[in-house]
Amino acid sequence: MRRLLAALAATTLLLTACSGTDDTTDAASDAPVEDTADGSTDDGAEAPEDGEPFVFGMILVGPRDDRGWSQAHFEGGEYIEANLPGAEMIVVDSVNPADKPEISVESVVTDMIDQGAQMVFATSDDMRDGILAAAAAHPDVPMIWTSGDSAWEDGEAFEPDLSNLGNIMGRMELTKALAGCAAAMTTETGHLAYLGPIVNAETIRLVNATYLGAQHCWTETRGEAAEDLTFEVTYIGFWFNIPGVTLDPTQVVNDFYAGGADVVLSGIDTTEAIVRTGQLAEAGDAVHAVPYDFLGACDEAPDVCLGVPYFNWGPSYLETAQSVVDGSFAADFRWLGPDADDINDPDASTVGFVKGPGLGEDAAAAVDELTAGLLDGSVELFAGPLVLQDGTTYVAEGETATDEQVWYFPGLLEGIDGTAETQE
Repeated sequence: MRRLLAALAATTLLLTACSGTDDTTDAASDAPVEDTADGSTDDGAEAPEDGEPFVFGMILVGPRDDRGWSQAHFEGGEYIEANLPGAEMIVVDSVNPADKPEISVESVVTDMIDQGAQMVFATSDDMRDGILAAAAAHPDVPMIWTSGDSAWEDGEAFEPDLSNLGNIMGRMELTKALAGCAAAMTTETGHLAYLGPIVNAETIRLVNATYLGAQHCWTETRGEAAEDLTFEVTYIGFWFNIPGVTLDPTQVVNDFYAGGADVVLSGIDTTEAIVRTGQLAEAGDAVHAVPYDFLGACDEAPDVCLGVPYFNWGPSYLETAQSVVDGSFAADFRWLGPDADDINDPDASTVGFVKGPGLGEDAAAAVDELTAGLLDGSVELFAGPLVLQDGTTYVAEGETATDEQVWYFPGLLEGIDGTAETQE
């Protein structure tokens, strides 16, 4: 039935794919990109040969204007258009079983290629099966599966036969730790809450990173006892709210605050946590929030926003698109961290943390101190001992977790209230 639906969807995709908006977007740059004498742009990007457009597909799990995960990817595509002459993006958003049950990732890829796409970005862990099948069906078309590990030779899900499928992910663990620090420095109740999405290895390691950042600043900067910090997590069941399927994130936020939390950190794709916190603050509650994914997320409720850990996909996506143009594309695994000189450099840093208007001076100083420590190595975020909730020692004292141990965290850390099991 799934294959039949996919085949039917391929013929109707143009009518349903973009929520009533055009598939091809315009370059979003305030300043024109000038060609140099050798045919490259002023930032080193080469134009497609013979003036032909470079068409690429962008598949989003949510709406392109969600002020979160999907919008960050959409703007990454706009960055390509702005910096690679001739680049044209085809966008299909809200590709998930709830919003578009009639289409599949594989059929979307096929349709994009039929429209001239020379490469495709699939931008969600939820797209795993579809992009693996699409890459196998179109072995000559370069593809990127964002957040995946199919191209990681040392990973658990390496697909050596898919030489056209690479992976890109940001080391959000570092900036999630900064979010945890900001929350721990701000809380007056000593009770933090984390709004989680679906349960998988990615979301588990990000919860753990947030907790470790919070514990660091709670104990090392504030000088409080570790056991006096409450850190709870509730997963809603998907990357964003699906009425009747997931928990209602707004209600979960209400429950957090009713239970004594005064800072909520979001791990979902959308903005319910910051929006609801802003509403409660307007009613007189002393509450704060940390949104996620998107640079402009604090704009939803600036006064309660402590900051936002965000993805900046543009530079890595541009580099990948350029490699397709010049014939040097390699299906490799890239787990990219913040720029060491400026974690908020829009042309260099894959992840960043921008401090919000609600962050106090002492808390801001603590975030800056932790940032410096994480970047220069004087603070090891995943240094042992790291003990899981079931009492298992995952990383021994005196050791530091490897990349594989961080990526594939099997469970939440001891000290976190809430449960999670990795889904296959």
